Amino acid sequence: MFNLLCRIFVKSNDYSNPQVRTKIGTVAGGLGIFFNILLCATKLIAGILSKSIAVMADSLNNLSDAAGSVITILGFNLANKKPDREHPFGHGRFEYISGLFVSFLILLMGFELLKESVVALIHPGQVKTDIVTIVILAFSILVKAYMFFYNKSAGKKINSKTMNATAVDSLSDCVSTAVVLAYAILQQCDVVRNLPFGLDGACGIFVACFILKNGYEALKDTIKPLLGTAPEKEFIDAIEQTVLAHKEISGIHDLVVHDYGPGRLMISLHAEIDGRTDMFVAHEVIDDIEAELTVKFNCHTIIHMDPVDLHNPEIQEIRQMIQKVVTEVHPKLSAHDIRVVPGKEHTNIVFDVVHDYECTMTNMQIYKAIWDAVIDIRPDYRCAITFDTPMV
Repeated sequence: MFNLLCRIFVKSNDYSNPQVRTKIGTVAGGLGIFFNILLCATKLIAGILSKSIAVMADSLNNLSDAAGSVITILGFNLANKKPDREHPFGHGRFEYISGLFVSFLILLMGFELLKESVVALIHPGQVKTDIVTIVILAFSILVKAYMFFYNKSAGKKINSKTMNATAVDSLSDCVSTAVVLAYAILQQCDVVRNLPFGLDGACGIFVACFILKNGYEALKDTIKPLLGTAPEKEFIDAIEQTVLAHKEISGIHDLVVHDYGPGRLMISLHAEIDGRTDMFVAHEVIDDIEAELTVKFNCHTIIHMDPVDLHNPEIQEIRQMIQKVVTEVHPKLSAHDIRVVPGKEHTNIVFDVVHDYECTMTNMQIYKAIWDAVIDIRPDYRCAITFDTPMV
């Protein structure tokens, strides 16, 4: 059904296109609303007939899922709004915000279910189970399994954390409903009916804990891009390989990836190029790389050109010495933008050091260690160090 609706309403496989992403998210969300309301209604009827807290709670969980689908649709459509004066980078993070609301809904329903289930555990009521209830629960599992597969497929196609979270939620619903179904079947046994506690409440507690766990995981996944996280290593490696494939570029540093929502990335970096290269030629090379990155990774790219002296043996020797000293202080440290400024009494070596998070030394401890090591090698050298925070 999902693929059929996509062929009718989407009519494109360009998943990097924001319009296509919005249409796929809307189709998936609309289908989610339909299925969840259907399941909520059928399970609510089954729960009322059987007087089962677990079944009725499971129906309310479907209602929260329907609300989550509404929020998902709103999130995709708001994220597709064009940039304006107040939001020059667009509204792509609305998709993450919608995922955040969905996460809160899941957690809220989990807490409510947990509270009701604890009461049912301590004060069990009479539960009736019939074949209609069992059939409805089995049907619910099949529907939720289908929802998991199409949401997972959609999330993979358009690289959407919100759709992936919805898929995980559907899978957890399969498990929780399976628990309720198992209870409904076990309820037919005299041993279960004569337990000193409410098994209905115990099943409800299990389902609630499962919902809370998935809500917490979904919350983490949606908060991360809102706070700003480092991009995947594979993505960084791909950027570096693309840039360094141009023979004019001898190195890159200060690579930063800004995420303003799916399909709305901004990349900035510093590219080292031979200082003797003609300015117009160098500028053309940088323009070509920016265009290549923009097309290849569907992003906006800004490259700062750093001219370096690749032909002065003395400067090359100093660069190698600084790199060696810095990595000896700590293997996770790195240096770049190394410049030599001669003076009357001593020579200043000016450079940046990237202070990796795995290095527990303070900036002053690193500074002193590098300073002392350089002076031991060359007493006429002085270091001027600027510290950078790794952005990738």
